[in-house]
Amino acid sequence: MGILLAFLPFFVYFVAVRLFGIMIALTSATIVSAIMLMRDALNSRRSVKILEVGTVLLFGGLAAYVYFKGGYWPIAAVRLRVDIGLLLIVLVSIALRWPFTLQYAREQVAREYWTSDGFVRTNYIITAVWGAAFALMVIADLLLLYATNLPRWIGVVVTIAALLGAFRFTEWYPKRQRSS
Repeated sequence: MGILLAFLPFFVYFVAVRLFGIMIALTSATIVSAIMLMRDALNSRRSVKILEVGTVLLFGGLAAYVYFKGGYWPIAAVRLRVDIGLLLIVLVSIALRWPFTLQYAREQVAREYWTSDGFVRTNYIITAVWGAAFALMVIADLLLLYATNLPRWIGVVVTIAALLGAFRFTEWYPKRQRSS
């Protein structure tokens, strides 16, 4: 459930952008991200996570850019930047040899398993699946932004399918590894 909760700022952004516009949506997502980050920083049983730090920087940076630069960005253009930001967070976590799912998994697994090859490998695989989901979302965003004749619902369907697929894989794969 922890990894699902990590996407709350993105849900807040998605709802707020349709109701209130880009600036309020980005600011709201930044605030929710910062609250989640502080919650983990102040709780001795939790750790500050790379996804949450990246989310604060992503939404905060986009909000600052829109505020200072002004102008209008279509929702699809902001979505593209958000999804690229998510993909970059995942890729950086892999490059740093600290897959972002590892932090969530450690909160659910006994400490003696944290350094086992199987545990670490499982988290690299799960993180790669999330990376693939975000890459699909970026591709859908690009198509919607530049192939303007495509129906908008395609982006929604791709996003929901990618996130649901990654979430289900995250639930299923560790159980499969434990049983084999």
